[in-house]
Amino acid sequence: MEYRSLGRTGVQLSPLCLGAMMFGPWGNNDVADSIRIIHRALDSGINFVDTADVYSGGASEEIVGQALEGRRDDVFLATKFFMPMNEDDPNQRGGSRRWIIREVENSLRRLNTDYIDLYQVHRPSPDTDVEETLGALTDLVRQGKVRYIGSSSYSGSQIVEAQWASRERNLERFVTEQPPYSILTRGIEEDVLPTVQRHGMGTLTYSPLAGGWLSGRWRKDSASTPTSSARPSARFDMTKPANQRKLDVVEELAQLAGQSGLTLIELAIAFVINHPGVTAAIVGPRTMEQLESYLSAADTKLTTDVLDRIDQLVAPGVTVNPDDNSYGAHELTPKARRR
Repeated sequence: MEYRSLGRTGVQLSPLCLGAMMFGPWGNNDVADSIRIIHRALDSGINFVDTADVYSGGASEEIVGQALEGRRDDVFLATKFFMPMNEDDPNQRGGSRRWIIREVENSLRRLNTDYIDLYQVHRPSPDTDVEETLGALTDLVRQGKVRYIGSSSYSGSQIVEAQWASRERNLERFVTEQPPYSILTRGIEEDVLPTVQRHGMGTLTYSPLAGGWLSGRWRKDSASTPTSSARPSARFDMTKPANQRKLDVVEELAQLAGQSGLTLIELAIAFVINHPGVTAAIVGPRTMEQLESYLSAADTKLTTDVLDRIDQLVAPGVTVNPDDNSYGAHELTPKARRR
């Protein structure tokens, strides 16, 4: 497996990152099986694992911590904070210094480690100064509890604002951005990817299979349902014209993959990691079979003809169903738009 530079950090990572969202009650609640999947990924050459405190209420981090016992220093370990960890307490969430300083200790305990390689803000906060978040994260880096910091689902302007704040206030800067990216969700190509590249950051994309749409689970002749309750239902509502359009595209992509001697999964993941601005694609298997189907994509190269055909099906910069985006959640609400 060829390794890639993580922005300008000097760190070398595999083009596939093992996402741990499906380990625990949200997906695979068999701890021993989840650990076997993690070990298989590491043995295949993957040296990068990404999780989050909120995944299965912390169970994912605990499983990852168990799996990495004796192998911790060989793995670049990333986790995230921000999402609610207690629905009844408004302070057990967000990007405040108070919560970050508290929650990093919880993640360190669950992960059974004394340092986190990459600590990421899971979402931007509309009501928290970015300097507040960066200041707390800077302290964690200087304390040795965190090596690098990153963002997730930030818009291009939010990425620039954070980079400016870091330079202006002499704070640690985000060295990575984690956006959604797939053949069906190409919105980041217009602004986010170029912005990340200009600032020398690494890009760790999630949902290369568009939540299962590009795995073959959703086809015109076979109904399916999400494998995890964590996935928003709007992305799978077949009464929506945008999702019907996705079904049409998937049929065309399946044909293209077959003509190219690839599986649909290989085509989808290779498309993501073939972009020069992408460092790694996060793949989140629930089963060993799913992991095995992903691994070959790491070495798959797509020809210009194949990429041109994909562009005909879904134009660059276009997201077929806006519900698949992670942007504009606050800005487009009626309260934000109306006087």
